[in-house]
Amino acid sequence: MVTPALQMKKPKQFSRRMGQKKQRPAKAEQPHSPSDTAQAPCPKEPCLGPPTTLGPYRSIYFSSPKGHLTRLGLEFFDQPAVPLARAFLGQVLVRRLPNGTELRGRIVETEAYLGPEDEAAHSRGGRQTPRNRGMFMKPGTLYVYVIYGMYFCMNISSQGDGACVLLRALEPLEGLETMRQLRSTLRKGTASRVLKDRELCSGPSKLCQALAINKSFDQRDLAQDEAIWLERGRLEPSEPAVVTAARVGIGYAGEWARKPLRFYVRGSPWVSVVDRVAEQDTQA
Repeated sequence: MVTPALQMKKPKQFSRRMGQKKQRPAKAEQPHSPSDTAQAPCPKEPCLGPPTTLGPYRSIYFSSPKGHLTRLGLEFFDQPAVPLARAFLGQVLVRRLPNGTELRGRIVETEAYLGPEDEAAHSRGGRQTPRNRGMFMKPGTLYVYVIYGMYFCMNISSQGDGACVLLRALEPLEGLETMRQLRSTLRKGTASRVLKDRELCSGPSKLCQALAINKSFDQRDLAQDEAIWLERGRLEPSEPAVVTAARVGIGYAGEWARKPLRFYVRGSPWVSVVDRVAEQDTQA
């Protein structure tokens, strides 16, 4: 149950039952987006040269990390999707590559998916399949799925059957040149163009490319895994700095497409989609 302090007044307040745990008979699964159904073979771990990490650089939105921070465990992930989506903002996602290179990015944008009653969730109607099993596993479990038959998106399960949080954008902090190399290798189309820093992780599939996250990460435990984890940021965004907006790319979901279940850091150039109307409403 979302606590009163986290209920949102604008847009229109949604069902009080959101985020609660409940079971329904399993049915055929439904993706977050219509084009999500195609599957692709999972690439192996990337083989890069010697580590090319850059030292942590300073964010104007958060304080910079100095050395390794506290790793977040089950107690952090064990909360409903909406407060967890907000709590992710400001935390640092870490990916350790096979050659020892560590990539770090601060989370600046998330989306909450509330489970069976959420028409935009893969678990809508209580559907449980081998593909979406991570959504029904313990909080902190990764749910990685394929879109357009070639790109990946990463979610983290929360409290509530079939509830999770999608990571939409990161502020790159460490290993930017390695991220750039990975994106250039994996992305299609204008692969020859050098990516700007703000383009590295400004979208759910982009951040998966930049951190070499693929289907092999599905159902991993973010609290225990040795190749990917979450560290506590030294400074989280203040409440006025968090913008509450509608989720992106789920127009098929009817009224659920308008629910204020996306959260991002106001003014961050790494956010994937800025909603000016929502920013005005949040500021009012």
